[in-house]
Amino acid sequence: MTNTFKPHLLTTEGLQRLTEELEHLQTVGREEVAERLHRAHEDGQDADFVDNAELEAARNAQSFLEGRIQELEGILKNYQIIDDNGEPHDKVRVGDYVTVSEEGVDEDERYHLVGAAEANPVEGRISNESPLGKALLGSKVGEVVRFNAPSGIIEFRVVKIE
Repeated sequence: MTNTFKPHLLTTEGLQRLTEELEHLQTVGREEVAERLHRAHEDGQDADFVDNAELEAARNAQSFLEGRIQELEGILKNYQIIDDNGEPHDKVRVGDYVTVSEEGVDEDERYHLVGAAEANPVEGRISNESPLGKALLGSKVGEVVRFNAPSGIIEFRVVKIE
């Protein structure tokens, strides 16, 4: 049976970052959780009550860790590198850095348009599947893109594509 899921779009840097995170979680992360579980189990044996909050917290941490490991393994089994061949282009593509100016705001904002697997809006990496990402795809410098945000329709003018 073939995998019909669309591949996760990754930049070369994103692939490296996710691979390093997976390796860290599989080694250091698992060791830390195992130690935490061991300590919580030992501490719980001395307690008179059955309910051990630290043991429960350690089990939750282990569950979260293993879930993230599975998520990363899934991404790294089915990805496609965003091909930036360095050729000049006039329309926004996944992998581009896009500088935009919100209508009515003086300060420009710069975003790196990436696949959903490596999106991190706090760091300026927005997903091509997000409302803004979808609006920017295919746009040209000087064009105004509109998208629906929780606060209503927002307009951005594309200032620069790198």
